[in-house]
Amino acid sequence: MILVIGAIASGKLEYVKSLGYSDSDIADGVLDERPVLNNLQDMVFSDPAGSDKLYDALLKKEVVICNEVGSGIIPFQRTDREAREATGRLCNRLAQAAERVVRLVCGIPIVIKE
Repeated sequence: MILVIGAIASGKLEYVKSLGYSDSDIADGVLDERPVLNNLQDMVFSDPAGSDKLYDALLKKEVVICNEVGSGIIPFQRTDREAREATGRLCNRLAQAAERVVRLVCGIPIVIKE
């Protein structure tokens, strides 16, 4: 599995498409049979307490794309803080298990784990 992370609009989706994936290969915030999952953070924010249950299914994906949500101002709402924390913890676990981790900054892929 390849974990692709970066800020919103940093070029994550374009990078994944450059690997040979098409729009029909990419699921947007839903777990299904497609090999690529985009917007993991949306799934976690919808149910932060259930984020651990996603781990095994995500390991079966070829690519998982997630926005970095841990930077910037700490959210005022407790649920947003919990979701941000859950997203970070899940991404940490995924990064440890991933074959490759790529972070995109301004459209430039930086491989941080190979």
